[in-house]
Amino acid sequence: MANKRPVVALTGASGYIGTNLMKKLTDHTDVIALSRNGENKEDTEHVNWRSCDLYSMADAEKGLEGADIAVYLVHSMMPGAKLTQGSFEDMDVILADNFAQAAKKQGIKQIIYLSGIIPEDSPSLSRHLRSRQEVDQILRAYGVPVTTIRAGLIVGPKGSSFPILKKLVKRLPVMLLPKWTKTETHPVALPDVLNALDKSVEDEELKGRSIDVGGPEVMTYRSMMLKTAHVMGRNPKLVDLPFMTVNLSRLWVSFITGAPKETAYPLIESLTHPMTSHPENEVPGISRGSITFEEAAKDALEQEAASKAKVNKKKPNLSIQQDVRSVQRIVIPDGKDANWAAQHYVEWLEDRLNPWIKTTVDENKNCRIGFSAPAVELLQMNYSHERSTSTRALYYVTGGRLTDSRKNTRGRMEFRQIPGTNEAIVAIHDFMPSLPWFFYKYTQAKVHLLVMAMFSRHLKRIEERSVNRAITLE
Repeated sequence: MANKRPVVALTGASGYIGTNLMKKLTDHTDVIALSRNGENKEDTEHVNWRSCDLYSMADAEKGLEGADIAVYLVHSMMPGAKLTQGSFEDMDVILADNFAQAAKKQGIKQIIYLSGIIPEDSPSLSRHLRSRQEVDQILRAYGVPVTTIRAGLIVGPKGSSFPILKKLVKRLPVMLLPKWTKTETHPVALPDVLNALDKSVEDEELKGRSIDVGGPEVMTYRSMMLKTAHVMGRNPKLVDLPFMTVNLSRLWVSFITGAPKETAYPLIESLTHPMTSHPENEVPGISRGSITFEEAAKDALEQEAASKAKVNKKKPNLSIQQDVRSVQRIVIPDGKDANWAAQHYVEWLEDRLNPWIKTTVDENKNCRIGFSAPAVELLQMNYSHERSTSTRALYYVTGGRLTDSRKNTRGRMEFRQIPGTNEAIVAIHDFMPSLPWFFYKYTQAKVHLLVMAMFSRHLKRIEERSVNRAITLE
């Protein structure tokens, strides 16, 4: 009897790296391909597509059902809702926490996570690298063995970093070089990254490890620009501008390349760090790629040209959902948990906005928020006993004047504690407002941000008083 093929759940299966990795995985595994629009994909012999929104823990649990191994290729630099309030770091926390808890519940034997090389001697990391590190810690928090593949700049036809580099070379006859262009990095070709991810599947010796991967060359960003220019047949003039700050560089790169600031800004901030492979984190046969930067750049440009020739320029007719995602990070005072924070929020809201706002909580923890005079119910939120724990309080938005009850099928609010910390994420997902979009965006949405900022300051004061009392008792 033939050995049963392992089943791999692949997040981001329709994305740049996921699509290419799936081709390798299907040689020896069966793949559960997870995508937000998986229902529109066609299954094949070794690929089963599933729709999965990782902002929903229930979706994550269904997505990982039946899998042995899970590959995590997710990040949240681009907004996923029509209106997104919050930082990519905080949204990454939700995605990783849902995934890690679902992996634990479904008996996943190994998580494989693609991250970035983390500088070991840097006093402070960029937002992007801090987030990658925090996601790594969250994925490991529930006991499922994690293999982290940490790569520098990945050279391929799509993705984020290399296309930005290519556009700079293509569009600038004179290239202004800030100080960060002299920073060393360890570029790696996409096929070498795919090899590292593929070889990690079911490798017992790699479970629990962080593995750095890079190509055969350590290079500066300046030298990568020159080699990219050579491949493209260009000869730009280079001018050193050591006084150009990272903030100016972010604006300059985003403007020249047209890259969204949500993508360009965090990436440029990371370029000040040397991102080179550490010998103690290397594994023979996995860490060192064989494809040179110039070979990888040439192949990436050829693939891009071939892809453009095949593209159907007719844009699909996609309906835009008028939904909202709002995510903020708060401090939970010592000795308290996420459920306390949720209940305290409702009490604080009435106390802080008295006499205009009235809140009620029934014996099942269901909340009602409204104006006190005249009596108008603004929001109804029902507490989910089934989906809540001491570290997560989940409420479904079920009614009220501020929500569109006909369209609001998945609207919810949650208070979620970040594993191993005294911080929590407060998030609203898939909320469908009743106000016309323009008015909502500049009224209710702004008020929510203001209220959450006030609540965050309130919790910090409680925490500071607690710390001061502890010091006094000592």
